[in-house]
Amino acid sequence: MDLVEKARIMDGMRINRALARLASEIVEENHGAGHLYLIGIQRRGVPLAHRLADKIADLEGERPPVGVVDITLYRDDLSTVGANPIVNRTDLPIDVEGRNVLLIDDVLYTGRTIRAALDQLIDFGRPRRVQLAVLIDRGKEHRELPIQADFVGKFVPTKKSEIIKVMLEDFDGEEAVAIVERPAGEEE
Repeated sequence: MDLVEKARIMDGMRINRALARLASEIVEENHGAGHLYLIGIQRRGVPLAHRLADKIADLEGERPPVGVVDITLYRDDLSTVGANPIVNRTDLPIDVEGRNVLLIDDVLYTGRTIRAALDQLIDFGRPRRVQLAVLIDRGKEHRELPIQADFVGKFVPTKKSEIIKVMLEDFDGEEAVAIVERPAGEEE
């Protein structure tokens, strides 16, 4: 599927500044980093979680632990994904019990990915608190579930036909966020 890029809304420097601001807001809201546990949602939420942990360490002198969840088997549309979905690893090196968990993802759209991550997280224990940080929030008008982010790098109102493409060095060889769209006449 070929996508047409409509606009670049963030470059590497803007992504970095947004993460620095998010780290500061997270530390302020949580009164430090003492009980924080950052958990990135596969795929692009994982490098974002590590970057936020580094920035929090710069502010607080201690790096919060980072875990990884893969929500593939928790998706409510698993039957439409295909017969053999690709499952990545979930790695929670410390217990979530009693921690302030910060789920991290690249884009908040319908809320379904976050719902799946919450379902999986609760299977591992009962955190004291769960918060959500996203690099991009596409706006409440697309939300299908009552989920909203506590920390947002950038609000980007979009049309349903548009897609937010987050590109990170770890996966894409470049750092940028773009709004892309399917060419006219192509179906989803």
